[in-house]
This record gives sequence, structure tokens and C-alpha cells, in this order.
Amino acid sequence: MTKQGGSYKSWKKRYFILKDNKLYYFKGPKDPDFTGKIDIESGSIAKEEKDKKKPNLLSIGTTKRVYYMHPDRPEEVGPWLTALQASIDKAKGGAGAGGVSSPRVTSVENPKATGGQQTTSTTTPTNNAGPSKPSGGSDSMSPRVRLSLAKSTVKFLQEEDSKVLEFWQIWSESIPPKEDLTSGMAIGFNVAISADMQKLNWRTGGPQNIFIQKMVDFFWNVGAPESEIDRLNDVGALINPIKIGSWIDMSGKGGMDGGWYFPVDIPMSLAIQAADDGEPSKKVASWSEQHSMVSVFYVGRDMGAAPPRQTEIRAKVPGRNWEEQLEHGLSAFRDFGFPEPAPEVIAAVKENKKEGMCMSIITSSEGFVRLGLLVPKPDPSVVLSLCQLGGGNTDNLAAFEGSLGVEGPEFVEVQYLMKNFGYGVYKEGSDIVFHYAVGEERGD
Repeated sequence: MTKQGGSYKSWKKRYFILKDNKLYYFKGPKDPDFTGKIDIESGSIAKEEKDKKKPNLLSIGTTKRVYYMHPDRPEEVGPWLTALQASIDKAKGGAGAGGVSSPRVTSVENPKATGGQQTTSTTTPTNNAGPSKPSGGSDSMSPRVRLSLAKSTVKFLQEEDSKVLEFWQIWSESIPPKEDLTSGMAIGFNVAISADMQKLNWRTGGPQNIFIQKMVDFFWNVGAPESEIDRLNDVGALINPIKIGSWIDMSGKGGMDGGWYFPVDIPMSLAIQAADDGEPSKKVASWSEQHSMVSVFYVGRDMGAAPPRQTEIRAKVPGRNWEEQLEHGLSAFRDFGFPEPAPEVIAAVKENKKEGMCMSIITSSEGFVRLGLLVPKPDPSVVLSLCQLGGGNTDNLAAFEGSLGVEGPEFVEVQYLMKNFGYGVYKEGSDIVFHYAVGEERGD
């Protein structure tokens, strides 16, 4: 088959051998050493992809990444998917729902134990049935696979040779593998999407000791300035977080940005030290003291190549009930110079009547960048209303949620991005964004 590369998205012919739960690939049938291998896991997904430019395309989603490849002839797609599904079912410990039998492998040696001998055997499925549907519900899928499936529902991420898609791939490959986790450790995955599905934020975090080097390598790879990498180290030394993480933003107009975040419970005064000096950070400090918003649960910063730098702080909105929390949140819009959300948006938020509202504040040395009010666990009716008010299609959002395997968003955010901070690629002004907790990978 012809396979897409990892770091470099070139397509190259490879010779494949499927044995047990590993798909080995070689440069040619007589090559004694394999070039790489794909671990087939219980949560893996093998499926046919619809691509006009690359017919016969199939994908294999694993905890590490999604692999793409295609055989030369369309009649080869079905047997390959049948064999791969049988391998997935074997990893789950049983036959698939469709009763697909395991592939027959003839004289395949362990590629590492060939001793330089030629490896010419092939994998032959025991039947020619078409591709079977993956068995098991979404709970059996790893969060990485769910993210990949969700990505496939976003129209602008399906474009061939997309720089945005390549950026996503580089970021996803920078996430530490599950094998790095020991007992008690976990990697969390989150994603946020605008109602019109034209803007996404992907986020993952976990133990500092396994994340830090891969994060720094990622920032170097995408051109982050050395001064900002030093800033990450300085703020890390100041806060000393147990967990850290990376995030990326992207948009349908080609927007790409990335940075780091610390999911920490720290005083507001300490979090503000991560931001650049200026009038916005002073206003946030003063407003927070006035409204008794004394701590934050999240601080992050972008690592873009060009200033001004943006720092995000997330905190719980103070108040004895949801009405007080909503009033405090709306007062922040007024006091920080943002237009208040539209009356119909406020009316939809009031329908939720749930405590636990949070606030996202993004500042820079040149002014306030964005302000958002995060409403917790929105009811389906509230999601429906706000999706429509945000210019979205509820069926498309439902497809996105379904691919993630979640019942609904963790938060819906009513936000406003200041003029000139969209840089022509992000929507300025009011927007509606849905935040999802995709799940965790835990060490054995």
C-alpha cells in the first residue's frame, strides 16, 4: 500500500505484514528490516475514508495517531479492513460482532528476528467480506481516537495538504504516549469548538515530568521564540505546577496558534505574574480584589512567533447563587470595556440556572484580547438555542459530539474577541463556543 508519513506528509509505497496485533511495514518485500510498525489495540478504529483525490484510502486510528494508507486497487480495501478489524477484535479478547474470523498469516517471522533473511510472506484474509463496523461503544475508544474521529467531522480539516491539519498532526504527535504513564498518572484531553465549527481549541495535559520535554520540542518545531520558552521555564519555577499541558487553536481561515497552560489552583496575584505588564493586568487584579475572585484554576500563554503575547486566566465567578454569578460576569464585560452579550444570549443563559459559572480573561500588553463567561453543564435546550444564536447547525454539532462519545458539553462559553485581535483568521466580536472533556488515559 501507499502510506502517508508522520512528521512529513509525503506518500510512499510500503510493504505491509499484519501479524498478531502489529502491522509492520517495510520499504520493499525483500527488505530484511521493518521501517516501522502500527500497534493494533482494543480501542483502534479501522475504516474506509472518502477522498476523491485518493481513492481506496483507509485509516487506522490508535492511541498514538491516525495512520492513512491506500492499496492500488479498490477490491483490496475490503479484505484489508476485514483483516484489521479481526486484529482489533482479537485485541479486545473476542470475535467481532459480525463473526469475522482472524486473518491467516503464512510463515511470517518476527521482523527483528530474521537475522538478515528475506521476508516475503504476506497476510491473506480468510474471506473476502467487506469492511465490518467496529464493535464496542465509544467507551472502549481511547481519547486520542475520539479526537481523531471528531477531527474528521470538521469540514475545513478535510482539505488535502492543509497546513492547519499538518499543525494538528505535529501537535498530536507531541503528546506523550500512554506507555510513559505509571500507576496513578493520567493524561487529560479537551476540545472546544465554536457554534459555526470554524474555530477549534485542542488541549491536553498531564504530569510535568513526562510532558515538559515533548512540549518544549513541539514549541521549537513550530517556531516559538526562545524568549517565550524561557518565559515558560520562569513561570514554571514560580508556580511549580504538578501538571502542565499544551494547546493549539485553529480556524477555517487558516488560523494557527499554540501555547502552554497550567491546570493549577493558585492565587490570582500569582497568576497575573504570568501576564505582561500593562493596564489590562492591573485592571484584572483590581477587579478581582473588588469582587473577591481571589484564585484561579487555569493560567496559560500563547507561544506565537510574533508579539503581543496573550495570557489567559480562568477562574470561578464569585457569587452565592447563579443569579449573582451571572451579574458578576456581566459586570466584567462592562468594566473591562467589552460589549455585553446580546439580550437573547443572556436569556438563553438564564434558562440554565446552574451554579459554577467560570470566566476566561485573555490580556496582552496592547489591551484586553478576549473575555468569556463559561456556563456549566448546559441543558440540551440551552445548547440548541445558543448553537443557533451562534450561527451553527445543530446536526453538525451533534455529529461532532457523537464522534467524541460525550453526552454534551462541559461548558458553553459566551465570549467576545476584541477588534484587531482576530488577525483576519479568527472571528472578532461575539461568539459561542462549546467545551468538551473528552476523557483521560491512565497508567496501569
